[in-house]
Amino acid sequence: MVAAQKESVQNSEVNKLSDLLSKLNPSAKEFIPSSHGTNKPIGKLSADAPCFVLPREFGYQFVVNGWNQEVVADGFMGFSKQNAKRRNRSPRAEREDSIRRTIYVSDVDHNVTEEKLAEVFSTCGQVVDCRICGDPRSILRFAFIEFSDEAGARAALNLGGTVLGYYPVRVLPSKTAILPVNPKFLPRSEDEKEMVVRTVYCTNIDKQVTEADVKYFFEPLCGEVSRLRLLGDSMHSTCIAFVEFVRAESAILALNCSGHILGTLPIRVSPSKTPVRPRMTRASSH
Repeated sequence: MVAAQKESVQNSEVNKLSDLLSKLNPSAKEFIPSSHGTNKPIGKLSADAPCFVLPREFGYQFVVNGWNQEVVADGFMGFSKQNAKRRNRSPRAEREDSIRRTIYVSDVDHNVTEEKLAEVFSTCGQVVDCRICGDPRSILRFAFIEFSDEAGARAALNLGGTVLGYYPVRVLPSKTAILPVNPKFLPRSEDEKEMVVRTVYCTNIDKQVTEADVKYFFEPLCGEVSRLRLLGDSMHSTCIAFVEFVRAESAILALNCSGHILGTLPIRVSPSKTPVRPRMTRASSH
């Protein structure tokens, strides 16, 4: 009896933790203990950057300033002077400030793009970053929107209940900041921007799954895959993948695959901000 009660309590705690983590920014869901050393990667995944762990030497650490520098992938505003000033603060103060300027939006229709979402919320203030994420437990998605100031984030809370697509969205203060996308992985040309439209970013992938498995998972449901990159390392229990389709419509259909089991785990699918570039071939040494 005692053992059964103990197991019940443990299951309850696991469910609570799972529910809590499901509300966090998936780009920051991985955690590496501080005992791993201060000069090592901070252990948080950048939502759409193929460098599996955002390195500390990238310069921003876990500091979030919306889009880094002036490189913009989806037509949003670039790196502002106000954000540049914030970089002079301590990382902790910077992150806390960023969280206060960020909102969490849930029940986002699959037909709503990041550009459209940013446009709607720009009536509340200057939007410096917008990130839509897939929720494996729902046919809808959720998003994080960062404003240039706290006033914009507070005003945005009044848009809760606004119908976007076919569903009213819920708007709450965010408990996490948006991690930046490494600028060197953003689209460099119009062709690469077009590639991004056809690409999705997948997380929570079973380590036993191969690139062929990912391809066979998506193609019957969504359409032909043109390029795919599966990434993982020894520090994380799951892998991530970037999947580029032949048609943009296939990438939209792929968003509906969030929550489907691939291997032994439910996959999470989000729009990608980075293209899948061809692998670099190393020069042979003689």
